[in-house]
Amino acid sequence: MWAWPTPSMALQLALHFPTMTTLAATLKTRRRQLAKHLDTPVLLWSGCSTPRNFPANTHPFRPSSHFLYFAGLPLENAVVHLADGHLTLFMDEATPAQALWHGPSPTRTELAHKIGAGKALPLEDLKHFVGDQVATLRVQDSATATQQEHLLDRSIPAAKLSQAQDLALLQAIVQLRMCHDDYAIDEIRRAAGVSVAAHKTGMATTALGQELTEAHIRAAMEQVIMAQGMTCAYNSIVTVHGEVLHNNHYHHPLKENDLILADVGAETDTGWASDITRTWPVSGQFSSTQRDLYDVVLAAHDACIEIAKPGVEYRELHLLACRTLAAGLVDLGILIGQPDDLVEQDAHALFFPHGVGHLLGLDVHDMEDLGDLAGYASGRERSKRFGLGFLRLDRPLQAGMVVTIEPGFYQVPGILDDVTMRKTYGEIVNWQRLEQFADVRGIRIEDDVLITEDGCEVLTAALPTNADAIEKLVKA
Repeated sequence: MWAWPTPSMALQLALHFPTMTTLAATLKTRRRQLAKHLDTPVLLWSGCSTPRNFPANTHPFRPSSHFLYFAGLPLENAVVHLADGHLTLFMDEATPAQALWHGPSPTRTELAHKIGAGKALPLEDLKHFVGDQVATLRVQDSATATQQEHLLDRSIPAAKLSQAQDLALLQAIVQLRMCHDDYAIDEIRRAAGVSVAAHKTGMATTALGQELTEAHIRAAMEQVIMAQGMTCAYNSIVTVHGEVLHNNHYHHPLKENDLILADVGAETDTGWASDITRTWPVSGQFSSTQRDLYDVVLAAHDACIEIAKPGVEYRELHLLACRTLAAGLVDLGILIGQPDDLVEQDAHALFFPHGVGHLLGLDVHDMEDLGDLAGYASGRERSKRFGLGFLRLDRPLQAGMVVTIEPGFYQVPGILDDVTMRKTYGEIVNWQRLEQFADVRGIRIEDDVLITEDGCEVLTAALPTNADAIEKLVKA
């Protein structure tokens, strides 16, 4: 007999969400929409927490985002059954021992009422809802994945290898989650507002001056998020080594001529993410070379936002960012040639190797657990080109999408010192001129952008991007 892990402390929070009436109505609408796309029953698992070293000491629990989209609450060790727009919640009641350690929890029936479930049953009853046609998605924690396969008596492979009914569920979920409803957009706005406050606090903390490290700035920013009852949507990047794209070390001291790159975003208690990056000078004043490159990145950022609207290909936003960066680097004497030709040769990727952004929603890189099924439109595949291989989104924009726009400039030793790269681009880069910009390791400017019916709205616009405004925030 397979065994289920015990409920978590997340249940204690479940009765404290502020907009339960709106949430229940939203969840009901989502389930009805799923029923229009899919005529088979669905089972979705929330997953369980993972031990750090011994069973009672676990990593923070975060449910499967696909479960959360239809169930709304971060319930651990729970399953929902969806059929014809109706929902049944499966979950065990907390034991007396759990109540001893974690305090009282809402009952299964109370939770079912909060999310609009018609029934609330113990996990043991799940065996009565299993059939050959039931569709599901594999969760990422191995213990729950094993339970899924044991109960369904079949393997549940990765997205691209899914069985027919599971693949149909994946495709339906991509369609539903691609464009956000009002509830989701409000939650992303809420996360964005807290993230903006965190970044302003990080800039202000930098001005305190003496003997600070990256860790001091990170701590100041994350305490703002924690104080609002939120968590970080991803591991914060707060670094003077902006050339390391996902730097998660925070021990470097802040020196007067350094730039700080901070990529920090909040996630609401209902799971919705934000994602902001700003780059600012430790001294409160960009050097002339730092400002020159900052303004090139900002020009690419602004150009993309200017044309973002329904029907525009996200790939075109990326290529626009590449051309704008290339043109700016030509103007500064770093690259040699015509911007369009330089982009065709992927020369821009020497300094901008990643894509211009990604989908944003319940995950900071929304639905990337499904591989490119969400990010790439049907029939499209990732390019093998140096300048396009890391593009995370290749679809036409639609009203209701939230995407990030995040061009950057980086001097990555692994790229610029590579013998093959030097040979390929030796006559395209003015290496002596580039040495004059040695005080710029990395710059990135990132905002969260909602695609509207006739254009777009920058959800993070309350945090300035202009260099003068950034300097004022640090000096203030």
